[in-house]
Amino acid sequence: MHIVAIDHSFPISAVRARFPALAHNSGHLYFDNAAGAQLPDLSLNAVRDHLLMHNVQRGGRYGLSRTVDAGVAAARESVALLVNAYDPAEISFGMNATSFIRLVSLGIGQTLGDRPEIVVTDLDHDANVSTWLALEQIGAKCVIWRMRDNGTLHVEDLAPLLSERTRLVACTAASHALGTLVDIASVAAMTHEVGAELFVDCVHYTPHALVDVQAWDCDYLVCSGYKTFSPHMGFLWGRLELLRALPTFREDFIPNEPPFKIEVGTFVYENVAGMDGSVRYLEELGQGFGGGGLSRRAAIAAAMSAVQQYELTLSEAMLDVLRRRGATIYGIADRAAGRVPTISFNVPNIGPGEVAQGMAERDIGVRDGHMFAPRLMARLGLAMNSGAVRVSLVHYNTLDEIAQFDEALGEILAR
Repeated sequence: MHIVAIDHSFPISAVRARFPALAHNSGHLYFDNAAGAQLPDLSLNAVRDHLLMHNVQRGGRYGLSRTVDAGVAAARESVALLVNAYDPAEISFGMNATSFIRLVSLGIGQTLGDRPEIVVTDLDHDANVSTWLALEQIGAKCVIWRMRDNGTLHVEDLAPLLSERTRLVACTAASHALGTLVDIASVAAMTHEVGAELFVDCVHYTPHALVDVQAWDCDYLVCSGYKTFSPHMGFLWGRLELLRALPTFREDFIPNEPPFKIEVGTFVYENVAGMDGSVRYLEELGQGFGGGGLSRRAAIAAAMSAVQQYELTLSEAMLDVLRRRGATIYGIADRAAGRVPTISFNVPNIGPGEVAQGMAERDIGVRDGHMFAPRLMARLGLAMNSGAVRVSLVHYNTLDEIAQFDEALGEILAR
């Protein structure tokens, strides 16, 4: 295996010690993190503490209920810091990103007016495409922003699609299938020039790099916490004035004010507590790089900068393995820049299902199939019933694990 230079200042052993599942399942290689990452100790402890100490409904006058209110408020503050929200009230908690995309799309569908056009991409997860396409039943017109053949979205290709009829652009910040990064700030600037709004699917970006809704100048953003080292939950960020104006369903007793108008029904409090714990884990990681004394947001930024730099070495190593093994790599194949360590590929003469099964037999978790992206599969010339193999790494993965993957792939190819 080609030796990749690595910055040994990244404390990989200490990081792995913070994730109990890695020790509990020590023989397993977690290479399917795009489908859900493992939890650090602070997140696990937060879930346990909630269920043990105050597993009651919020909104009551008694002490235990008030602790739930306080816990939700603390988590809202933490997630606001994670994405650099203007106000914690811009953060809403719920089940997953898909349900929030649908909620926002239904509201947008009621406010199309003389701007019926919505731009979607053929790179995105179908959750951020089909939800908007569904609005065509009520008069919307969806326009496709097409990726280039190397799996990247270029803002210059977006320009001719925008006009005074554009209501919204919906795109990902990082491809869940190809790992491609998107220049969100440039997309936002171009979108706002025509008076439209930008909706960002940040599900796959958040574990890998720093989210900054203020610097990006986007209008809505969704994330699945369980891919960002928390239990299964999701959250929505939106500009406060836009959330206030967004038509939503709510029961009469619920204030018509965010986040309450968004958080209709009871969400899973212990999982929100776990999301708070995952943010605090990132803060602790960042304080280590900053020497302590950083603000919470600065600590998160320090952590994500270090994570992004470390993950470049993982991407370089995995791309090197796949190229040497003769794999077809979809998306950016010749460099680690411009992507995260999520890579879809196929190998000659062996179907993706057979590759994934071979990896499973060696206790290596990878994903195969269509990646919930039918338009992307069509662009890649891949059948929905077979698709590709996806390996997806995060900052607790190692070069040694990639070497094990390399050996396993060699054995599978030698059958």
